[in-house]
Amino acid sequence: MNTECVKQRPRWHRRARHAHAHSLRVRLMTLFLLLALVMAGTFLLGMQYALSIGWRDAARPLVVDYVDRLAFDIGSPPSPERATALIQRLPLSIRISGPAVNWRSHPDAPDLERGRTPGRRWNADEPRFFERTTADGHQIVFGVDVKAWHDRPRFIGWATLAALLLMTALAYARVRRLLRPLDDIRAGALRFGAGDFDQPIAVRCPQKPDELGELAVTINTMGADIRQMLDAKRGLLLAISHELRSPLTRARLNTELLPETPGVQPGRDALLRDLALMRDLVTGLLESERLASRHAALQLEPTDLGNLVREVVHEMSASNPAAQRVTVSVPAGLPPQALDRTRMRLLVRNLLDNALRHSAESSQPPEVTVSAQGQGLMLAVRDYGPGVEGAALPHLAEPFYRPDSARTRATGGVGLGLYLCRLVAQAHGGSLTVCNAQPGLEVRVVLPG
Repeated sequence: MNTECVKQRPRWHRRARHAHAHSLRVRLMTLFLLLALVMAGTFLLGMQYALSIGWRDAARPLVVDYVDRLAFDIGSPPSPERATALIQRLPLSIRISGPAVNWRSHPDAPDLERGRTPGRRWNADEPRFFERTTADGHQIVFGVDVKAWHDRPRFIGWATLAALLLMTALAYARVRRLLRPLDDIRAGALRFGAGDFDQPIAVRCPQKPDELGELAVTINTMGADIRQMLDAKRGLLLAISHELRSPLTRARLNTELLPETPGVQPGRDALLRDLALMRDLVTGLLESERLASRHAALQLEPTDLGNLVREVVHEMSASNPAAQRVTVSVPAGLPPQALDRTRMRLLVRNLLDNALRHSAESSQPPEVTVSAQGQGLMLAVRDYGPGVEGAALPHLAEPFYRPDSARTRATGGVGLGLYLCRLVAQAHGGSLTVCNAQPGLEVRVVLPG
C-alpha cells in the first residue's frame, strides 16, 4: 500500500524558533545583539543624564551672562532691527512683548509661554534665565532656533543604526569564522558514522589548536581507533570463515558417506542440514565483508534484469516447487543496466527465498515486479504473508536480525539475507527499503542508471 506524505513548509517564526533552539551560532548572535542594544541604551541614557546634570551646574552661569548681553544689545526699549540682526548671525528665536513693542522673530513657531518647553515645569525657586524684563516694562524671551538643526539628529540616528548593523554583521562574520570548525567536525563525524575513515577532520593551526581544534584531534584519534577495531574484526572474521570452509567440506563429505540405513538416516539428514546452514553462514559472512568494503570490486556488464529474474525463478523451481507459483511482471522495452550478474542473482535469490518462506501458508504466491525508475530500475518483491510489526521494519536489513526470537533457524534463516541484499544494492549505488504491504511485506530495490 502506497502512502503519500504532504510536507508543509513551516512558518518563518517556527523556523526561527527551531534555529534558535538548535543552532549555537544563532544563539550567540542573538545574545551579542541583545547585549549590544542593552549596552548602547544604557550608555546613551547614562550620558544624557550625566550631561544634563553637568550642563545645569556648569553652563548655567555662562548662559545667564550671555542672555544678559543679548538683552543689552537689543536695547531698551527693545529694537526689532537689532533683534533681527542677532537672529541673522545666531540660531536664536526672539519674542518681544510690552506696552510699545510686540514683535516675534518666527511668527509661525509655536508660542512657548514664558520660555517653557512642552512638558517642562519650572521650580518655583528656579530662575527663568531665558527671559528678561527691560526697564520700560518690555519682556524679551529668547529661544534656540532648532530649525537649522532639524535634519542633523535624524542623520546621526540613521548613522548610529547603520554603524550598529555594520558592527553586528562584522561580529557575525567573526563568530561564523570562529565556529566554522564545528561544521568540519560535524561533517567528519558523519563520515566516520558512514564508515569512511580515510579523510580525517581538518585541524586549523595544528601547532597551537584552540578548544575546537583539540576536539577535532580527539575525534580523529577516536576514528582511527574505531577503524583499527573494525579492521581487526573484519580480518578475524575473514580468517575464521576461511578456516572453517575446509573442515565443513570434510565434515559434509564424511556425512554423505554414512550408510543410508533406517537407524542412521535421521541423524545423517539432520547433520547435513546443520552443515548446509553453517556453509551458508560462512558464505554469507565472506560475501558481506567483501561487499561492505568501500572498494568492493563489481564485475559490471550490460544485464537485462527481467531475464535475470526469470532465470533465478526457473532455477529455484527445480529445488522448491513453491517457486513455480511466483508471478513475474516485467514491462517490455526496459533497457539493460550495468550490473554485477553474480551479485544480482544473489540479491534476487535471497529476496525470493525470504518471500517464499513467509508465504508458505498464504494462498496467493509472491510477486516480483521490475519497472523503470527514472534513468534506472526498481525491483520489488512482495509476499502475502503475515508481515512484521512496524517497529521491526528499520532493523530487518541488519545482520543477524530476526523479528521473532522464537523462530528457529530452520524456518527463520540466519539473518543475513536482507543484509546481503542491502549491501548489493548499495554497492551498485542504489538503495533497499522494506515496508508492510498489508497483507505481507514488500522489499524495493532501486538501482540508478
